[in-house]
Amino acid sequence: EAAAGEVAERIAGLFTAAGLDAADDPLRDAAVAVERAEAELRRLEERREQAAELHEQRAGHEREARVARALAGHLRANNFERWLLAEALDLLVDGASRILRELSNGQYDLVHDKGEFFVVDHHDAGLRRGVRTLSGGETFQASLALALALSEQLAGMSTTAASLESIVLDEGFGTLDAATLDTVAATLENLAARGDRMVGVVTHVPALAERIPLRFEVRKDARTARVERTGL
Repeated sequence: EAAAGEVAERIAGLFTAAGLDAADDPLRDAAVAVERAEAELRRLEERREQAAELHEQRAGHEREARVARALAGHLRANNFERWLLAEALDLLVDGASRILRELSNGQYDLVHDKGEFFVVDHHDAGLRRGVRTLSGGETFQASLALALALSEQLAGMSTTAASLESIVLDEGFGTLDAATLDTVAATLENLAARGDRMVGVVTHVPALAERIPLRFEVRKDARTARVERTGL
């Protein structure tokens, strides 16, 4: 009886510590307490899920706020034009770099930094060189790549689905040395091999003209001029 009494006192102490009255029916009171605790646990779990959702929403709102602040800065009169030009230049250089890589058989990429243009020479361990250090042939390749990229962008911005399917290069070859002229001719041949546009060249340089498969030669005499088709 004494041992049972000690156990009963300990049980009563546990009930008192839990805020329960075990005088009437301890089993029922314990069952009710467990049910209440489980209900409270479910409420806490639901609130934790809600807190996680709110945390995610807050992170999303903070991201939107950062974008809004950035846009507000870009849309200021003194920043919008600068931002727009920078975006257009990035697109232009990316397109020109892709074309230059094709025209140079994988040797060059074109990049820019703070308004300056550079080429990356993959035949020289990726050396980055300013465009002012390029040879005549390399300068021609880079300039042609920029012109082609610009024509693609203009066609893409057209509201009438315009297609620029030809390019005509008028002169500019008479002062080139033999090595540079060979680079120019090889570049034009690579450009024509792409097959996406017709390439026309106006030149007085026989060495360049002879490498063009279809030619229209203009011959003049004292009285008149005539056009003769040669090649393909």
